[in-house]
Amino acid sequence: MEIWDLYDKHRNKIGKQITRGAEMTSEEFHLVVHVCIFNSNGEMLIQQRQPFKHGWSNLWDVTCGGSAVAGDTSQQAASRELSEELGVHYNFEKIRPHFTINFERGFDDFYLIEYDLDLDELELQAEEVQAAKWASKEEILKLIEDKKFIPYYESMIAFLFEGRHHYGSIRI
Repeated sequence: MEIWDLYDKHRNKIGKQITRGAEMTSEEFHLVVHVCIFNSNGEMLIQQRQPFKHGWSNLWDVTCGGSAVAGDTSQQAASRELSEELGVHYNFEKIRPHFTINFERGFDDFYLIEYDLDLDELELQAEEVQAAKWASKEEILKLIEDKKFIPYYESMIAFLFEGRHHYGSIRI
């Protein structure tokens, strides 16, 4: 059973928690994190969701992601999700998300990190992940076109690749 902290629209905790799947009011929000790992060849590590996974089953996705559980900071949630889903240990303690996307029910923090990993050393979480591989921006866009990747906006994928070296939306 997964318990979430709830936030107001300004991202302040409201001192209330709910169980995943429970109804939230229109004034309650929760925190989600995504981690995108890029290698020195400019490829993103992507994962394929299990066929029995609820929501987007069998589709490819960015490196990892999930909801923060009660008590998690964004950084702790990113570290936990990466460790649970792929067996990768990374210290998020001193970094901030590169950006946050507000969605209808919450806040989605995206971390973009460069980290060369050997795919053979990944420990895939059997309940969530069936495969992982490195992919270029073009390969991911083709997977989206073929309906084999979660249907992110193509411009979002381009932004992930372009923004991975710095914070902000302006090239300096």
